[in-house]
Amino acid sequence: MALTTDIHAKINTWLTGNYDSDTKANIQQLLDAGDEETLNDAFYRDLEFGTGGLRGIMGNGSNRMNRYTLGMATQGLCNYLLKSFPNQEIKVALAHDSRNNSREFARIAANIFSANGIHAYLFSDLRPTPELSFAIRHLGCQSGCVITASHNPKEYNGYKVYWQDGSQVVAPHDKNIIAEVNAIQSPDQVKFQGDESRIHMLGEELDNAYLAQVKTLSINPAAIQRQHDLKIVYTPLHGTGITLVPKALAQLGFTNVSIVEAQATPDGNFPTIQSPNPEEKVAMQMALDQAKAQDADLVIATDPDADRVGIAVKDNRGEWLLVNGNQTAALLTHYLLSARKQAGKMQPNDFIVYTIVTSDVLGDVARAHQVKAYQTLTGFKYIAGIIRDLEGQENYIGGGEESYGYMIGSFVRDKDAVSACALLAEMAAVAKDNGQTLYQAMVEMYATYGLYKEDLISLTKKGQRGAEEIQEMMAGLRANPPKTIAGSPVVELRDYKTGIIRNLQTGEERATGLESSNVLQFILADGSKVSARPSGTEPKIKFYFSVKHPLKSAVDYDQVNQKLGDYINLIIEDMQLR
Repeated sequence: MALTTDIHAKINTWLTGNYDSDTKANIQQLLDAGDEETLNDAFYRDLEFGTGGLRGIMGNGSNRMNRYTLGMATQGLCNYLLKSFPNQEIKVALAHDSRNNSREFARIAANIFSANGIHAYLFSDLRPTPELSFAIRHLGCQSGCVITASHNPKEYNGYKVYWQDGSQVVAPHDKNIIAEVNAIQSPDQVKFQGDESRIHMLGEELDNAYLAQVKTLSINPAAIQRQHDLKIVYTPLHGTGITLVPKALAQLGFTNVSIVEAQATPDGNFPTIQSPNPEEKVAMQMALDQAKAQDADLVIATDPDADRVGIAVKDNRGEWLLVNGNQTAALLTHYLLSARKQAGKMQPNDFIVYTIVTSDVLGDVARAHQVKAYQTLTGFKYIAGIIRDLEGQENYIGGGEESYGYMIGSFVRDKDAVSACALLAEMAAVAKDNGQTLYQAMVEMYATYGLYKEDLISLTKKGQRGAEEIQEMMAGLRANPPKTIAGSPVVELRDYKTGIIRNLQTGEERATGLESSNVLQFILADGSKVSARPSGTEPKIKFYFSVKHPLKSAVDYDQVNQKLGDYINLIIEDMQLR
């Protein structure tokens, strides 16, 4: 793709502006080599500071994650904080994961905050993202940032921004911060020179405060005591989980945690895996092999910033099975509510939260326990928003989303793999105490509520043309929604962008009650649900499928599960997504 006049102008700005010599030399080298494809992708736009912050491939250019794009974003945030909290001592907490350049980026951000007269509380080393969320509220900060690209490939890094309640920024602050960031047009406007007197290091004291809160989540310590030697295999996938997950499991009383040593050392190159994503079996393989060799009871894996967790359990044939995000969220919800009830801890104002693309079995579980269930858009900032709105009136128990994120208790206001690992291990211990595996407990749960089966397809569309293709796909689905899918009539269209739910048979319309988001859902006559949603952090469009069938007995699980899987494949083929 030939470089446009605008891209040439932007490249020239970087070659002649106040950028370091190494950056200029690299850009000039690409020009001399005629590498127009790389230059186009690096400069065709500015790396967008969205509602959650920045995320992109590391490198030189306006569409890359580097000290300049990070610096301008941080300066914009500083300007907004100074306007929002006039005549106050402003404090910001900062953390980072194990990715390449994460420590350097965190230090650059700390310098910029301090140069703007803001106190920066920087963790002395890598830490899980949920501890950053906890630190904001614990220290009384007005904001916080974490350098991470979650489970993206090693080429990526990112910058997530939090507000004073410990959640990622929401309206009106998100749009206001974006406006301030967009007003920074040059690195000349960024105060890079730090003030060491305003940079404070965080360490073990904060770890202990956070872990003490995690321990309070335990509902059945007696079962753990009896099953303390439950065989757990844990891998941090070269990420931050190694700093706190083993400690959290130990303080609950687990004494037989085996760590995958080849993946225990934090490393931004993720040398043993292609992608550090606990959703993928290939990322879990070393842990699965170790579990098989040790005849373990449970496998746990956390992503690089330890906010997402994947687990594996043994099925009735003794084969290791990956439990998906919907199943894990359902298991956690079922356990939290049933265990609290058994322990006499239920309160009449308890509630749970789950997202619109997460399995509706969570709502069924809540209703069965006479607990309120709220649904939100995808993202834990919306779950945190409901907690914030209901604070002092209703009691949040837990929540989650299908993408392997769970939040138990409200001392953290973002997804938290550390506390989830602790409760998942407790859940496995309770199941074993009852003579069951966690797999058998899951099948029993579905026999109670009906078998829901979900699947997800992500279509990757990279670069400028890819972004256009994704928008074209969504526009086409809006303009011409399918009348039937896999032979079942589409009876309802839920458009979260327009905020309208339309009954396609009667024409009746009602409001979604949620803020605008580019998501479409098709509800079929047989109760199945298909959702289409462009990713907010990756060059992908995601299609979610949810189908359900009664499960009369646990012995029917395999047969019904296969039937539902075949039906999802039929839906995918009919929509021509493969």
